[in-house]
Amino acid sequence: MERYGSDMEGDEQETPLLHRGHEHKVQRAPVCCSSRYGLALLSSYGFFVVYSLRVNLSVAMVDMLNNTHQSSANHSGSVCPAHANPPRPKHNHTASVYDWDSETQGWILGSFFYGYILTQIPGGYLAGRFGPKWLMGFGILGTVIFTLLTPVAADLGASYLIAVRVLEGIGEGVTFPAMYTMWAAWAPPLERSRLLTISYIGAQLGTVISLPLSGEICFYLDWTYVFYVFGAVGLVWFILWALLVFDSPNTHPRISEQERLYITTSLKNELSTSAGHIPWRAIVTSIPLWAIVVAHFSYNWTFYTLLTLLPTYMSDILGFSIQQNGMLSALPYMGCAVFAVLSGQIADYLRETCQYRTVAVRKSFSIVGMIGPAVFLVAAGYIGCNYTLAVTFLTISSSLGGVSASGFNINHLDIAPSYAGILLGITNTFATIPGMVGPVIARALTINNTIEEWQTVFYIAAAINLLGASFYTVFGRGTVQPWAVHASYSHGD
Repeated sequence: MERYGSDMEGDEQETPLLHRGHEHKVQRAPVCCSSRYGLALLSSYGFFVVYSLRVNLSVAMVDMLNNTHQSSANHSGSVCPAHANPPRPKHNHTASVYDWDSETQGWILGSFFYGYILTQIPGGYLAGRFGPKWLMGFGILGTVIFTLLTPVAADLGASYLIAVRVLEGIGEGVTFPAMYTMWAAWAPPLERSRLLTISYIGAQLGTVISLPLSGEICFYLDWTYVFYVFGAVGLVWFILWALLVFDSPNTHPRISEQERLYITTSLKNELSTSAGHIPWRAIVTSIPLWAIVVAHFSYNWTFYTLLTLLPTYMSDILGFSIQQNGMLSALPYMGCAVFAVLSGQIADYLRETCQYRTVAVRKSFSIVGMIGPAVFLVAAGYIGCNYTLAVTFLTISSSLGGVSASGFNINHLDIAPSYAGILLGITNTFATIPGMVGPVIARALTINNTIEEWQTVFYIAAAINLLGASFYTVFGRGTVQPWAVHASYSHGD
């Protein structure tokens, strides 16, 4: 592998001679019109769907609530003075509204993650056993179907809506483990950061586009159309995925021979020759894996708290209307998407051209991507009703978070490419817990919707981020672990 020469820690500087030979024989396949970058774009569309379906409820929720018992909605119901709000079209008041209290809202927003956590580890195992293509395809298709049923469930009652959101979570839970398993067979080591950041940029774009679009749909139509529109977009993705994607380069009928050879040769020494055997004991006792777990948990606490509650904060504290809300709530994730792509390019440049060790790159990007957001998140709680600064700080916070896309987020593929799907399943299981408890705790702490209560929410998120960054910096590793490769190729830290 090209990476061994520059990634070894300590005295482990030798690159396998076998691989050196291949390195000279096989040229890098062109990027343009390649199957691997086609997969990156289509998987990016898939994650766009995944996150659109996950976050659209956050905006719709603002419009689903019966605000007549409060002072007139969007005007004196917020802490800060309300912004000028154009009159809404008359025909958009046909959808039902509900009298859900703050606690019920927290449970509805967090319920998705109760299903999501159930299929993380099974997702990694099933992807390895049956192939990632159909597992991811049917997982997202199931989520699409339940999204289309959301308005019916909400009319039946909060408990039905919670049940539907749990089922959506079960469908989406397999997506990341399945895609990591796919990339273990498709991503050459020195293109990993680029390919994965393109792939996962879809998650950020799903947030960036669905938040403002959901606000516009609520404004001009009503909240039910939020679920119908994004459900339809998901159905189109499934058809394309079913027709165009294959589990590995060797099973792809249209891939060029040059690209197939380039990918398989670059991965030759990384993929275990005994994929049927899973070293569970070694996996669960691996300190480098637990370093990723802690970092992933910590990062997601901030990410999910903002993802589910930012529209509420924009409405209840800063006084933005439903139309302004979606657009401004999307800004932080637009920044995150841009920084994620840039970090992927820079990370691969540092590793390939500058010969920086993988572990140094992963840790540096994780520190910036976790401590930076913590600082600006706390700062956002102290600027009162300065709308410009509030949105600016929240945007900088999330933008810097995108840098971690090339930090701990990709590290699963560095330490155990053969079992990347299973490792991602394990880390994502723990990293889903913040999505389950974060919104519930945050809503419990913000019953009165005061700025001081929200400061507490931001402090908690920042403290957890700092803890995760510190732990990963000490215990993270950048090389393939001994238990993850065949004995004749094993290289440890």
